[in-house]
Amino acid sequence: MARPQPHPDPKAAAESALEYGLDPADWKAMEALGQRMVADMMAFLEGVGSEPAWQPMPDASRQALRAPVPREGTDPETIYTDFRNHVLPYRLGNVHPRFWARVMGTGTPFGMLASMLTAGMNSNASGLECSDAHVEAQVLSWWKEILGMPETSSGVLLSGASAANLVCLNVARDVAAGGNVVQEGLGEAGPRLRIYVTVETHNCVRRAAAMLGLGNRALHFVATDGRARMLPDALAAAIREDVEAGLLPMAAVATAGTVMTGAIEPLDAIADVCAESGVWLHVDGAFGAILAISDRLRPLLRGLERADSLAFDLHKWMSIPYGVGCAFIRDADAHRRSFDSDADYLRRYARGTTAAEWAFHTLGPELSRGFRGLPVWMSMRQFGIEHFARVVEQNVDQAQRLAELVRAAPELELLDEPELNVVCYRFTREGVDEAELDRINGEILVALQEDGIAVPNPALVGGRAGLRCAIVNHRTRLGDLELLVVESGRLGREISASRI
Repeated sequence: MARPQPHPDPKAAAESALEYGLDPADWKAMEALGQRMVADMMAFLEGVGSEPAWQPMPDASRQALRAPVPREGTDPETIYTDFRNHVLPYRLGNVHPRFWARVMGTGTPFGMLASMLTAGMNSNASGLECSDAHVEAQVLSWWKEILGMPETSSGVLLSGASAANLVCLNVARDVAAGGNVVQEGLGEAGPRLRIYVTVETHNCVRRAAAMLGLGNRALHFVATDGRARMLPDALAAAIREDVEAGLLPMAAVATAGTVMTGAIEPLDAIADVCAESGVWLHVDGAFGAILAISDRLRPLLRGLERADSLAFDLHKWMSIPYGVGCAFIRDADAHRRSFDSDADYLRRYARGTTAAEWAFHTLGPELSRGFRGLPVWMSMRQFGIEHFARVVEQNVDQAQRLAELVRAAPELELLDEPELNVVCYRFTREGVDEAELDRINGEILVALQEDGIAVPNPALVGGRAGLRCAIVNHRTRLGDLELLVVESGRLGREISASRI
């Protein structure tokens, strides 16, 4: 006979039935903390120009950010204090008006709030029927119109232009290889595919070639003109050479806004070559494609609308919070063939959440996708495209003004005449050899950053090292450029004098 079990203790039974969650125990306290965070960040952004452009992180903060795994919870107030003490002061600094390194957008206060709303909704914008899919579809439709892409083309928002370039080249690879690449792989076509690039093509294209199973050997480097822009005649010759050798031209990558100097390649002439030879034209317009919003600057992009695919960023010159880029593919069916796949858990029905009009997970590698479109949708509506165009034109004008200031400074020289928003210059001194000038300019660069004055990037133009400023910063003003020139000269004199 089984022994009777003791009746469970009522208190122990109640405790064992507790259900755990992650919502705050005190909603009002969390709301108050959130309001303080918003107020603090607004004050920070309003006065960011008076802060250092960048500053190194001290050892105390480095150690604070190397704590062991938290086993027990910490009060949100304490965590926020740690953020203010150890994180915010040592940010990268691209929100600052004198941050011109690489090509980094600055964001906006309203964009920050839009990102907060996105996090609150916490949508998985993968391919289910909900408002986020409709918002992103509207954003894509707006940009098709702006850029001259057909409404029937396919588009998807991604983490940035690197991912967008990868998606576009993935589709180009599948089209060039023929057959059912998704099911059968590249087969014999893989080693024969060729991508036409220049020395100025962004390195994300090289990484894409590697990730697509083609490797760097697939890259055919095309000759350029004096401004490192692809020569259409050289492209045509390269394609003919490869065809005669039994190779398969996959895509020509034209750049709208090269990284080092901001040059725009002759898109229309390159499109002619691609059309005549039947080669896919892909345009990397990471920041340069945004010129299309300006009536004054749009002619520089003539031929962009002929691209088979286009990659560009919205978190650069449009100042949308990181990270959101876009890929457009003219052949929507080819786009879907490359990424759509069946699975029982992705089965679709005529009604309910799976009856989605837009299934963005079928257009890229991500099944789980953040709601990237909301900050774009809200920011574009806040300012209107005409206002954004004036900011872009202002940055281009500021680059010309910076070039004038450099020309007027006796110890500075331009490394290249700016075409758009990128200015490359260096400190010079009579009687100093090139190797020494390279070292001096490197020290000027670091001193500008470590002193919190400004954040330019290294430049290398025509074998000469210097400083590069890519102005996509809506907070930059003339006084910031004047300070940069004055401090570059001062630091150059001090550094060169210390070497005598």
